[in-house]
Amino acid sequence: MAPARKNGRNAGFQDGFDEGYLRGRMDVLTGRPGTLFPLRQIHVMYVSSGKGYPYSPVDEGIIETLRSLAGVVTATDPSQSVAQQAAEKRPDLVLVLDGLYFPADQVDSIRSMGIKTALWLTDDPYYTDMTGDLVLHYDYIFTLELNCVEFYRQRGCAQVHYLPFAAYPGHYRPLRERAENSRNLSFVGSAFWNRVEFFQPIIHDLMDRGLHINGYWWERMFEPGTYPGQVEPDKWMGPKDTAGTYSSSKIAINLHRAYNDTSVNNNSAMIEAASPNPRTFEISASGTLQLVDCRSDLARFYTPGVEIETFGSPSELIEKVDFYLSHEKERREIVLRALDRTLREHTYAHRLNELLTHIFG
Repeated sequence: MAPARKNGRNAGFQDGFDEGYLRGRMDVLTGRPGTLFPLRQIHVMYVSSGKGYPYSPVDEGIIETLRSLAGVVTATDPSQSVAQQAAEKRPDLVLVLDGLYFPADQVDSIRSMGIKTALWLTDDPYYTDMTGDLVLHYDYIFTLELNCVEFYRQRGCAQVHYLPFAAYPGHYRPLRERAENSRNLSFVGSAFWNRVEFFQPIIHDLMDRGLHINGYWWERMFEPGTYPGQVEPDKWMGPKDTAGTYSSSKIAINLHRAYNDTSVNNNSAMIEAASPNPRTFEISASGTLQLVDCRSDLARFYTPGVEIETFGSPSELIEKVDFYLSHEKERREIVLRALDRTLREHTYAHRLNELLTHIFG
């Protein structure tokens, strides 16, 4: 056998072994029993965001998880007369997601019946101009942004708790077999201006390394037809396709949106974002190496260099992409540690059990 052919064959065998080893170990992690949380004999009425995509998969994950934690769960939405439903069913708690579409007078009516109310805010700190007054109507406030806790307390809320989002394993999990269309790099998200500015000087380098992009507004960076097959503009993927994209990629890039982008935000208080976005947990649950820009509270959830990798500049992102594309063992071990920690600490069951503990003890 010619040396080049033999070397190629050996490299192929090694690649197949590495991939099979990774998939097998991930299968073991996802197949082990999850944390057993108490089933509380309470009735929770859940009010969805009412916004449809991309919130509807979150609603689905929360509802299904609540059914494993509460004796009775009633799901409804802001278009319904929720106060009347609450009067008829007398739940122990009305839990609202986002709340921007749910009339405040309905919340007031529910509270007047002696029923506890809670709001889980989904987009802090980006819409605090609107949520700053909304929170005053609820008994309990849960925010995914650490820097918003004190903001809401100063507004007059007595019960404010930090509760980031998480991964719902029913949606986000690794592929059991190698994907047919595997990728080196993926980015899923909209082209907020800070992302355009960050990617601009290195976009050709990233594309040369196999980057694929899915999301809205990428015409801000690319002319139509640029990088055919690598850029899918104006396409919002559901959780199954998103998880499949992550799991079929060696590296997923996560770049947070800016807290001070005045073109899309309603954050006149300029509350700086410290907390990781929901994608941080979803990527880690999907079985890929995550490269994420630094946020000050990230290390509370994942240890940089151990369970996740960070970057602080475009040049550092390129350096780490090159390193992990050429160091499979190191990449693989971070992937496994991230998946392990996510399943042990960062699922919706963990978060909702914490929420119910704050309210009911």
